Amino acid sequence: MTGSVDLRGGDWLDDNRANWDERVPIHVASDFYDQGPLRVGGSVLDPISRAGVGRLFPDGLASARVLHLQCHFGSDTLSLANLGATVVGLDFSRPAVEEARRMAAELDVDGRARFVEANLYDARHVLPEPESFDLVFTTWGTIGWLPDVAEWARIIAWFLKPGGRLFFADGHPAAYVFDGADGPGGMPTFQYPYAKAGPDVLDDDSDYADADASLVNARTWEWMHPLDEVFGSLRAAGLTIDDFTEHYEVPWQIFPATVPKGDGMFGWPAERWLPLSYELVASAPAS
Repeated sequence: MTGSVDLRGGDWLDDNRANWDERVPIHVASDFYDQGPLRVGGSVLDPISRAGVGRLFPDGLASARVLHLQCHFGSDTLSLANLGATVVGLDFSRPAVEEARRMAAELDVDGRARFVEANLYDARHVLPEPESFDLVFTTWGTIGWLPDVAEWARIIAWFLKPGGRLFFADGHPAAYVFDGADGPGGMPTFQYPYAKAGPDVLDDDSDYADADASLVNARTWEWMHPLDEVFGSLRAAGLTIDDFTEHYEVPWQIFPATVPKGDGMFGWPAERWLPLSYELVASAPAS
């Protein structure tokens, strides 16, 4: 729910953008965002996204046009380009977009990979290309920064071709009610309600990609979006939910208690206590 939040600007947008602007050089320098596979023509897509896109395009992405929303500095966008797609990445951080463009030129895919700087809610104004994408792709740490997923869903529907599809993966809201831990490696504890109308305004100077980083722009505004809100918003925008899967792994150490599971994924050490992430596929009407 948006409450009185102005989707086009305000403290929420300014604070979040400053936070992500500051993260860009930290992330570019980190081992977490290893660009090595991109430089040899490969992909850095996580296993969930890689498998999901593979199911949607079993014959490959060579003829696909993809819009990547909230693309950060474009690692996944460029992975899709390396897989053959023509891609447009959109992000609100100028340093992120500048790094994405630089990397696209380094990889010599800038003819097929375009990056646009904009607030997501301005997407239809800066990309006036309705019904032009085979796939809208958005994954990992996206809608939690957005006050209004109903408008997010309408934007996705506006860009999809008839029969085009959304691939979405993110942390599970059931996991996001927890935070912290009872000692090193301990289980997280209840911290946040599952359903809350307004944002959590947090001051946290840490960064998930570099344990030694200390952010100056530490204030962020984050929203909880329960599953029924996400599903309902997509359906209200005219999309059909084609697939939904819960996962017990995520591509970062979401809690101290989670342990490496291989291929950059983290999960519970033994019992599958609760889902940590989910993916869904939605499609636009064929005509």
